[in-house]
Amino acid sequence: MKKQLLLVLFSLLIACPIMAQEIDKLTWMNGAWLQSKDKDSVEESWLGPRNKVMVGVNLTVSARRGTSYEFLRIVETAEGLSYFASPGGKPPVEFKLKEMGDKKVTFENRTNDFPQRILYWIEADGALKARIEGSMQGLARGIEWRFEKVKTQ
Repeated sequence: MKKQLLLVLFSLLIACPIMAQEIDKLTWMNGAWLQSKDKDSVEESWLGPRNKVMVGVNLTVSARRGTSYEFLRIVETAEGLSYFASPGGKPPVEFKLKEMGDKKVTFENRTNDFPQRILYWIEADGALKARIEGSMQGLARGIEWRFEKVKTQ
């Protein structure tokens, strides 16, 4: 029994540093990003990662749809990375990490109405792409953004 407990503790000690590094793989998302088309703009800013957390905010200004905002965060939970979205300040919805590659990440919540997946990746030219996708009323749907990094002084 003592041997099994020591093995479990040792496994946790080994796993903790590895998990702590998972969110660090998302440093490429850090910064202020902007998509601007005609009179519409979408700004998204990410801080961190620090101490297993990244926080973000999205501000969308549309001539047709008005202004909307969303609070975002990516957190290392006991089960792995999770993305939490709070559109319009509503209670957060959790999307669990589905896949992470080199400068690409996908989160998923198949029980959410829309979207069911949230993806971010960096294009070869340095642009940040974001996409939400899933089904709405039985039809496949996706919305994509292309953000340019905002130069800060």
